[in-house]
Amino acid sequence: MSVNEVETSEEFRFPCPECGSEMRFDPESNKLKCPYCGHEQDFDGEGQSGLANTEQDFKAALNNDLPEKDMEETRITDCSNCGAQVEFEGDTYSKECPFCASPIVLEPRTAKQIKPKGVMPFMLSEDKARDEMTKWLGKLWFAPSNLQEYARKGRKMQGVYVPYWTYDAQSESDYAGQRGTYYYVTERYTTTENGKSVTKTRQVRKTRWRRVSGHISKFFDDILVLASKTLPKRFTDKLTPWDLSALVDYNPNYIAGYSAEAYSVELSEGFAEAEAIMEREIRALVRRDIGGDEQRVNALNITLSALTFKHVLLPVWLAAYKYQGKTYRFVVNGQTGKVKGERPWSKLKIALAVIAGVVVVIGGVLIAQAMK
Repeated sequence: MSVNEVETSEEFRFPCPECGSEMRFDPESNKLKCPYCGHEQDFDGEGQSGLANTEQDFKAALNNDLPEKDMEETRITDCSNCGAQVEFEGDTYSKECPFCASPIVLEPRTAKQIKPKGVMPFMLSEDKARDEMTKWLGKLWFAPSNLQEYARKGRKMQGVYVPYWTYDAQSESDYAGQRGTYYYVTERYTTTENGKSVTKTRQVRKTRWRRVSGHISKFFDDILVLASKTLPKRFTDKLTPWDLSALVDYNPNYIAGYSAEAYSVELSEGFAEAEAIMEREIRALVRRDIGGDEQRVNALNITLSALTFKHVLLPVWLAAYKYQGKTYRFVVNGQTGKVKGERPWSKLKIALAVIAGVVVVIGGVLIAQAMK
């Protein structure tokens, strides 16, 4: 399904009844909270109506046959620096890109996309996320000194709801292959010992192969695929595991005060990745089913049915750090506090370490010579 431009957009604002400032969702109280006067208020939608776990028909989505209620209009713009499709809420028309720290201004366009059914609210406050990031940065060897200063100063982090697809499928797989079983034979060989030729024996391992075939049935539930092209997958994949049982029904109150990225990985594109994940797991199951000491899979026919999906938003804290003209990003799982990211290297610290190592070696040599 492609992103279609439309003319209007539904906007949500959450003004504080006490001071008029925009309220934001607070992970610690699970309420809307004003960052200026501290006023808190509950909001509807904390209960579960089951929408968060409602599966949608995959083929209907590909054919643009989803009900209109399952679609939404979002105000988005593309960051000219990193390409992120950032959603804007309320009367906001400019902000700093949460993915690369570049300033962006909203272009007057909205997009029609598949509405998220579930959202995982932030469970980690910004302060706690910064603490986790600071601990992680403190473990980096040869990082620039001002990187630690950057962390200590408590520069504002960006809370972003990142789009994901989940896929369900029933798989039926027929395979043909070979089971390899080890056996040992005694082999005589000649070698030379003490200048004389002697005959010895040794055990040699061999493999006996036998043809096998079988059937594997497997249901896949919530295969998770990142629907963003902005964040490096080598980092986001390492933010797992996510406890998807914590998903709640989508409610704009949870987004209040945070950024949300529109999906840039289309549903069919994400499914291709999900298929690859399923195939790897099926192949592992086939090898287990073949058994023996070694396995060969000569043919594998996989049939997928009952294909469904969900569009969900997961919480990530982001920090972007610029060093010598390059942007480095750190990501923190907004549910568990797990941290991954890019890191700069201080050439000065590396050079000093090399010099120190050379000095130690030379000093050791001089001491050894002096003791002779």
